[in-house]
Amino acid sequence: MGTAGDGIYRYEIVLKLYRDADFTCGPIQGCLDHFEDPVPINIYNSNGTRITNALQLRIKQTLPLRDTLKNPCLAPRTQNLEVAFYRDTIDLPASPGGYYVTYQRCCRGEKLINIYDSEHEGSTFYTVIPGTDKKPTNSSARFKHDGAIVICNLLPFTFNYSAFDPDGDSLTYTLCSALTGGSTRSEAMATSPPPYTNTVNYVTPYSGANPMGGSPQITIDNNGMLKGTPTREGKFVISVCVNEYDRATKMLIGTHHKDLLLTVFNCKTSIKAGFPSILMNCVASPDLSVTIPNYSNAGFTSSYYWQLGDGTDTVTFDKTVFTHTYPDTGIYKVKLVVNPGLSCTDSVTGFVHNYPGLKADFTVEGLCRGEPIRFNDNSTYTYGKITSRRWDIGIPNGPQFASAVSTQLNYVYQDGGTYTVTMNILTDRSCSAEIIKEITVYEVNPFAGNDTILAKGQQLQLTASGGEFYAWSPPDGLSSINIPDPVVSGDQDMTYYLKVSNSQGCFGYDSISVKYYAGPEVYIPTAFSPNGDGQNDKFRFIPVGITAYEFFRIFNRWGQEVYSSTDFRKGWDGTIKGEPAPVDTYIWILSGKDFTGKSILKKGTVTLVK
Repeated sequence: MGTAGDGIYRYEIVLKLYRDADFTCGPIQGCLDHFEDPVPINIYNSNGTRITNALQLRIKQTLPLRDTLKNPCLAPRTQNLEVAFYRDTIDLPASPGGYYVTYQRCCRGEKLINIYDSEHEGSTFYTVIPGTDKKPTNSSARFKHDGAIVICNLLPFTFNYSAFDPDGDSLTYTLCSALTGGSTRSEAMATSPPPYTNTVNYVTPYSGANPMGGSPQITIDNNGMLKGTPTREGKFVISVCVNEYDRATKMLIGTHHKDLLLTVFNCKTSIKAGFPSILMNCVASPDLSVTIPNYSNAGFTSSYYWQLGDGTDTVTFDKTVFTHTYPDTGIYKVKLVVNPGLSCTDSVTGFVHNYPGLKADFTVEGLCRGEPIRFNDNSTYTYGKITSRRWDIGIPNGPQFASAVSTQLNYVYQDGGTYTVTMNILTDRSCSAEIIKEITVYEVNPFAGNDTILAKGQQLQLTASGGEFYAWSPPDGLSSINIPDPVVSGDQDMTYYLKVSNSQGCFGYDSISVKYYAGPEVYIPTAFSPNGDGQNDKFRFIPVGITAYEFFRIFNRWGQEVYSSTDFRKGWDGTIKGEPAPVDTYIWILSGKDFTGKSILKKGTVTLVK
């Protein structure tokens, strides 16, 4: 407060707003999870008349308020708040009754334990500038502490909530009721005039004087010490009023009102030492250092005392794994004590089996389908012996193989492809290791072609497939023996053998027979018997020197077509629309071209017999 002259006083107005810094709105429509800037402040005279337009206060400073429970016997909890300081000055003339400086806002926040429907319950914060009948030059009392405090359910707490007065006025403290107000989000329109007596809707049994219950119930003394033992978890709004009295006149100058958001946490924790009952150090490195984990459930500042079994003791203060180097291999008894010397202590004992140096590995010999592939166990163990190995060859639901003696496994894959092979090994020190590798089994699928009948003097273009490299034998009549598609020229019946291989060394064989008939000609039987005895069950022709087929059709005696095809290998099976054709004589017609390009058309009959 200062003097501007001619009965005008200059006042600095400070508004402090607090928020839960961990709160975020997410998808909540209309929610607010940050400080607004600016905010409107309204000033009224003692008659409740607003004397000026809303004063827009802007943020001058924000501070984090964070408190973490650092107790070795309790679960770590953190209260995370944030405070914003809004400041400005205003010149006002001294007047009888003074002024009210007011800020109103909706809404208080979600799920407050002691306020009903807190998401829609507003707030009113105000201070009084004394009039000429009191002390217009007065400065308000100010709370000393802007801090967060972790409060644990069922545990007593004490918090210094005292204030100081720049004028040296006498101060007293009471728990008072939180004020409602600010029913809309258009804050410039929230202009409810004093006096302010409308309080929030407290949930029974809570009230301004009993804002959070407890046993003993929360209280504040005349030194501003807030004390109590809460009996329920959750968020509570606590309102404290500090009354300012003139020491000379004993007159009440004003009341300063502050809301405090307190979160009561469940800080109970079961102190439990945690360490593996058996820790197997079976790593690949032969180094005798052991990585030791800590699975304890403990407080924020718990200590961990380790007796490591080799005459060495170690104390750690967090649960980060640490490494201890033992002087030799062996089995060591380890004891872990959490919070030694405190009432909340626990211990556990386990054993470290320190026999490292186990490295699993295998190699593969052979890569071809249908040929034995050899798996060689090349695993090594520095401080023991490998006693057995188990193989999974990567075939779902396929066989698995185990051996305590042989370091080799031979297996023949029937199909090419990629297989995931797993080998597990066990040792005489109860160590185990696993290695997984993907292998590719390669294959060739040799195909020399279908057996063929040629007319004498007719050439044949072979079209082999199935690999990368080709070798034909004998060479008689072939234009080349090392390509997939040599030309056959000759007039002697011959069977050609084909070897197909790939770059991985896999190979396979096939053959094709070439026969020569006088031709061009078509050899067609005069009868067939589709009775399923495997002999002469289909009616088909044998072409010699015929290179193209336009149609091969069969008709019954009434001229109805019963079969049609251009593939001479298929043949008619003696059925019509899936049903056995009757015994009868049928007419066939064949049209095509021979290897000289000459068109041919042949007709005849065939008798279907049973």
